Amino acid sequence: MQNQFSFLPKIAALTVMAACAAPVMAQQAGSNIVNLGWFHLSPQDSSGGLNKLNGPGAGSYPNRTSAVSNADTVGLALTHFFTDNFALTADLGIPPEFKLKGTGDLAAVGEIGKAKQWSPAIVAKYYFGSANDKFRPFLGAGVTYVWYSGVSLTPAFQNSASLNSGGTATASLSSSFAPVINAGATYNLNDRWSVSLSVSYIPLKTDADITAQPAGGLAALGPQRYKSTITLDPIVSFLSVGYKF
Repeated sequence: MQNQFSFLPKIAALTVMAACAAPVMAQQAGSNIVNLGWFHLSPQDSSGGLNKLNGPGAGSYPNRTSAVSNADTVGLALTHFFTDNFALTADLGIPPEFKLKGTGDLAAVGEIGKAKQWSPAIVAKYYFGSANDKFRPFLGAGVTYVWYSGVSLTPAFQNSASLNSGGTATASLSSSFAPVINAGATYNLNDRWSVSLSVSYIPLKTDADITAQPAGGLAALGPQRYKSTITLDPIVSFLSVGYKF
C-alpha cells in the first residue's frame, strides 16, 4: 500500500512548482489599477510682456516679463485596461501652487503673485508587451482641461509703478483645453502591486488679466487694465505605486 501511493508527494511537489511558474497576469483586459504618487511640474515658460490696455501710457511693454516656478503635489491615477495593451487613465491630483516671479523690468519687484492650477486629464495609453511581462513601457496621448484658483498678486507688485497704481490690483487667468503627450513604464512587482514612472508634456498658454485701481492723485483715472500671455508648456513627471483590483 505504501508503494502504491508513494507517487503522491511527487505530484504535489510538481503541482506547487507549476503554480509558481505560472505567468503573473498583472495587467490584462478588465484590470483596474489605482496609482498614488508624486507629481513634479516643471514649466518651460516664457512671458509675452505686459500690455496696458487703457489710460495714460497705454501700449506694449515687452520687457516687463515674468517666470513661473516649479511645483510639486500628490497625484492619483485611475486606469482601466480595455484589452491587454490598450488602457485609459484619468489623472487627478491636489492642485499645485505656482509662484510668478518678475523678470526683465519687473525683476526688482520679486514675487509677483501665485495661483493654484487644476488640470485633470484623460490619457489613452498603449502598453507594449504582454499581460505577463513584469516590465511594460507605454506611450499615451490625451487631453486636459486647465483652470486656476487662488489667484493673487503680491502687495509689492500691486503698489509698483509698473501698474501706475500705489493702490490695489486683482488678476484672473484664462482656462483652456490642452493636449497631453505621455510616455513611461510600469514594473509589476506581483499580480497586484506595481511601480510606475511617466513623463508628460503639455503645450499650454494662459492669459493673465489684471485690473489695477490707482490710489491718491491717480484714483480719478479709474481702473487700469493690463494683459499678459504666459506660455507654461510644463513637463510633468509622475512617480507612483499602483494596486490592481
